[in-house]
Amino acid sequence: MNSLEHTLQQAFQLAVPEVALVGVACVLFLLGTARGVNRHLAGFIALGGLAIAAISHFTALPRVPGIETVTPLLGDKFAMFVRMAAFATGAALVLFAWNECDDRRSSDYMACLLIATAGSSLVGTANDLIFLFLALELVSIPTYVMLYLPGLQSKKGQEAVVKYFMLSVMSSAMLLFGFSYIYGLTGTTNLAAIQEILPRLVAGSESTTAIIAIVFVTAGLGFRITAFPFHFYAPDVYEGGPTGTVAFLAFVPKVSGFAALLKLFAFLGSAHAVANEFVKQAMMLFWILSAITMTAGNVMGLLQNNLKRMLAYSGVANAGYMLIGLAVMPTQAYRGIDEAVVATGPEAIMFYLLAYGAMTIGTLTVISHLHSPNRPVETVDDVAGLRETHPYSAALLGIFLLSMIGLPLTAGFAGKFLLFMSALAAPAAAPMRDLFVALAVIGAVNAAIGAYYYLRVINAMFLRTSLSAPTPRRTAGPLWVTAIICAVFTVAFGVYPLPMINLSRAAVGGL
Repeated sequence: MNSLEHTLQQAFQLAVPEVALVGVACVLFLLGTARGVNRHLAGFIALGGLAIAAISHFTALPRVPGIETVTPLLGDKFAMFVRMAAFATGAALVLFAWNECDDRRSSDYMACLLIATAGSSLVGTANDLIFLFLALELVSIPTYVMLYLPGLQSKKGQEAVVKYFMLSVMSSAMLLFGFSYIYGLTGTTNLAAIQEILPRLVAGSESTTAIIAIVFVTAGLGFRITAFPFHFYAPDVYEGGPTGTVAFLAFVPKVSGFAALLKLFAFLGSAHAVANEFVKQAMMLFWILSAITMTAGNVMGLLQNNLKRMLAYSGVANAGYMLIGLAVMPTQAYRGIDEAVVATGPEAIMFYLLAYGAMTIGTLTVISHLHSPNRPVETVDDVAGLRETHPYSAALLGIFLLSMIGLPLTAGFAGKFLLFMSALAAPAAAPMRDLFVALAVIGAVNAAIGAYYYLRVINAMFLRTSLSAPTPRRTAGPLWVTAIICAVFTVAFGVYPLPMINLSRAAVGGL
């Protein structure tokens, strides 16, 4: 009883940083009703809230682990990795969105951003299906408001909100349906208990029910990671949504979605799942999803001239690359103890998530800086001649696009290399090994296809002449800080990726 009581007390301690964020968000909501509150005050309070959450993470961390099959929250290394990524991203997005709204709406916007950051952090610590669902909804629900507030007068903005809301609700329903099947199979909502029970069940007659569960859960989370065919909202929402919110949508739901997928399906790589027909079916499901997603994203990206729509399809393609790591995750059970590997699938996913976030948020930061009502920057032609008119913006945007292409000495190259090698390094004893080699080849071909539409933008910036130079209207300070941080991350972990690889390896080691 004492151990059980300690475990439940520990769960409350683990949630202190997220409670702090929600508390500061409530303060911002109240300040939004007062006169004289401007966007600068709201931004500083939001940054203060993130600092408080980060400090409380280290000071309130439980010292003794509790009972994993009882506690609804876990403070393992995976949870800490996701939490720190969420807080760092939250700070970058606060700077990004500093001038996203006018003074009257800025407090509400920043409050929603903090709540969504708390939800993303909770996804990493969740050890219960109910908590996991609530955490995912904490990310989704504030996003509706974040899409609506800055784009209040825009018809495209209103359309983006409605589309995202409708499809988000549908995805949540599918996710809950899948969770109900998992609960029906195992009799528990605790993820640690599910990881122990489910591998033994899927070997028998329950495999069909488990496949239904995995399909619906993948569909529900596929919306958040923009996997094909659950990506249809992305181009319209990216084009019509405010740029700061688009940057949030491009990265935070992906982190939450892949973190949830890794937590839910970690049992596929367990020793109990070896030589199981269910595992082979799950591997084939993720193999097909990865191949179709990356191919569809890149092919449709070739047809785009609008920069935001191009980034939307780029996000679809990058989700397909990351799904390679999920597809090869079950092969871990076939690897010998002494068998060396550059990176496993989950490690590659965690590394590439951060690389993708840096280069995508950085790209949108430069676009946001250059855009103004009098001289919008929306298409490839709008950035023509940027090298002459805005050389620093062109240099930063060039770094991010080269990383998206996957050229060496960028984080994008390191991430793609790890993902493709995780497929090529599948053990000889693993089922579908030849298919994983084919998947790596498909990924490499798709990377070459994707390079074309990124190079179109680079060509326009550096080799064409501008007919009308962009006239930035935004205060440069916060946006430039975000862009420079993203550029430093992109280059530093491209030149020397080992520290981040080690962090990613440590994070997924306990899954």
